Amino acid sequence: MSVPVLVAGAGPTGVMVATLLARHGVRSLVVDPHPGVYPLPRAVHLDDEVMRILQAAGVAEEFAEISHPAPGMRLLDGDLRTIAEFRRDGGPGHSGWPQANMFDQPELEELLRVNLARHPEAELRPGTEVVGIDQDGCGPVLVRLRDVASGRQEEVRAHVLLGCDGAGSITRHHVGARMRDLRFAERWLVVDVRCAKPLEVWDGVHQVCDPDRPATFMRIGPERYRWEFRVGPGETIDGAALMRLISPWTRGVPETELRMLRQAVYTFRAQVADRWRRGRVFLLGDAAHLTPPFIGQGMGAGLRDAANLAWKLALVLSEGGDERLLDTYQAERAPHVTSMIRLAIAVGRAMTGRAKAGRMLLSQVERLPAAVRSRSPRLCRGPLVRPRRPWGDLAGTLPPQPWVTVDGRHQRLDDVLGDSFAILSLAPLDPVLTALARRLRARVFDLRTTPIDDGTLTRWLLGARAAAVLLRPDRVVLAAAPLAKGTAAITKDAAAWLPLLPPSRTIPITAERNGIT
Repeated sequence: MSVPVLVAGAGPTGVMVATLLARHGVRSLVVDPHPGVYPLPRAVHLDDEVMRILQAAGVAEEFAEISHPAPGMRLLDGDLRTIAEFRRDGGPGHSGWPQANMFDQPELEELLRVNLARHPEAELRPGTEVVGIDQDGCGPVLVRLRDVASGRQEEVRAHVLLGCDGAGSITRHHVGARMRDLRFAERWLVVDVRCAKPLEVWDGVHQVCDPDRPATFMRIGPERYRWEFRVGPGETIDGAALMRLISPWTRGVPETELRMLRQAVYTFRAQVADRWRRGRVFLLGDAAHLTPPFIGQGMGAGLRDAANLAWKLALVLSEGGDERLLDTYQAERAPHVTSMIRLAIAVGRAMTGRAKAGRMLLSQVERLPAAVRSRSPRLCRGPLVRPRRPWGDLAGTLPPQPWVTVDGRHQRLDDVLGDSFAILSLAPLDPVLTALARRLRARVFDLRTTPIDDGTLTRWLLGARAAAVLLRPDRVVLAAAPLAKGTAAITKDAAAWLPLLPPSRTIPITAERNGIT
């Protein structure tokens, strides 16, 4: 059997990357050793940027129906008195969705799998595990699969293997990657409870900043609640001790009303693989990185991996894009996820009361509003993130996503832009950029002559003194042009990245003065 892409692991990252590949017309086989969705909740939060990835996969509206926006966060001292409060209004953030979305992971995974089944390009095979990987250079990958129930094995030849197989990844072993430790390891007790009677508590996230027993509490859904408590080496908490820990939030509710879904001790770690690729084998999600949960970016990091890699793979596999295009995956994602993990560590240490004195704690708390906002760091400069200019700072960021009206239809911006390149402009496109847009099959909107939104996009461009931006298929700004120089500046250094794209998208475009050949 031969497939273009074999995905090892049918968690959120694996199903997402298969879905995005299918939307680009790339076939894949997704295997997972479990017979179905893992039934216990794990991740509970996605931000508005990651909601755009769900939107690209076609499930954001359905996800919004099974999730709820968190109204913010309270930092509490050891006596549960409020130190500080950071509120969100529940409305859309920069990316057009609520900034903090709480959910039940099994429900999301079921939603993702149902959506995957709508795409004939993707096949999901549960109860099947990867037991062997072999590849010769950068050629096809020979993968040995085993049916968990029968033990029967078969070999599959794949042009690409995507390792979405979690922290114990067999794919990572084949890649030869080592996990770089970012010096964080703590044992935490995670408790999930279902209670039909609403708990009489504030609806946002409660973070207890107590050096002796830091804790987190949050409502996940209409009847779902989660607690997390740091535990010491060898410490066990159950029975009456556990009831005492959660009692400040459950007062007035009989124990018989509390249905314990899970209580387990986990070691929260901070690690990033030193290499994410070997030939045509790639690592995504927990196979490539592990993060503490303090800013709720664990699952989101894997979905960001999927969004970054899928469109690049599609250009290489389906249209003959340069293999070097795939080198930008780790170059862009590893620094980004490392920055997010370091932020999670810093926020965790501030919120869990690791500061040596109250004054130091409060000084760190003052910085938390910026840390808990959903805007993530920009992607580092590279072939697909062109040099940032002194007049603006948009490259490597996401544009805002307002509602727009195009051809009489009122839609979110990303739905209008589609799965390819796009140009947003405040000036007429010069002939070279016009030719580039045609070859990239980019959707072009001149916001000056065809206003499509409420002015959000215009204000965003003017705020950065930009005349135009070129957006990648994952909606990241590839390059921008200054107002003073017009749209031609986007193509000024295009020779640095055009050769990575499929020839059918980049030739013939000639303009010697702009360095395009």
